[in-house]
Amino acid sequence: MEPPRPEARPEIRPEMIPDPAVRRLSLYLRQLEGFKRKDRRTISSKQLGESLRLTDAQVRKDLAYFGQFGHPGIGYRVDDLIAQVKRILGTDKTWNVILIGAGNLGRALMAYRGFEAKGFKLVSVLDNDPTKVGKKYGSIVIQPLESLEETIRTLMVRLAILTVPADVAQEVADRVIEAGVRGILNFAPVSLTVPETVALNAVDLAVQLEQLSFQVNVAPKLGKAG
Repeated sequence: MEPPRPEARPEIRPEMIPDPAVRRLSLYLRQLEGFKRKDRRTISSKQLGESLRLTDAQVRKDLAYFGQFGHPGIGYRVDDLIAQVKRILGTDKTWNVILIGAGNLGRALMAYRGFEAKGFKLVSVLDNDPTKVGKKYGSIVIQPLESLEETIRTLMVRLAILTVPADVAQEVADRVIEAGVRGILNFAPVSLTVPETVALNAVDLAVQLEQLSFQVNVAPKLGKAG
């Protein structure tokens, strides 16, 4: 039976919801799925928060942007909250995704088996290297970059992953947007310019390592200086 929809919050517009709150939804979903695997049927905001080192007030505030999900005396029903968070994130349906760039990182992403379980189906991989085009990795055959626009329109793709060199990333982004993509996950080490109607998330592995380096090397020294 489909879980009840949360009470509508018409006064809250998407642009009013803080990005950190949206990012934490994914963390809540992972934890809830973990609780479900352990046969937990209900969970409190305190228990969910403690599992992520957050306060129960933060959990309740984040979820309140999207509706009222709790039940007095019960807390949250795990199955219902999983379904509601998936609906909010849009992963209660399957999204066709293309990947552009079949280098080392691209092939590593191709080998990842977790996408489909989360609602993302990798339907095509494209590259402009003739030595890679036509090669098969699992069930996917690498296609030439020339077929990019046709692939996006034929497969009704709205999400794209870019693992291309920095010097061509903007050009490729422009092409996928023109063809109808509305969300880009960019692994190229360069900032992209996209229209306001297109969602862009960047993953720069070097930056992430730099942040770790700061936390391990610099932050403890700053604490001692006080």
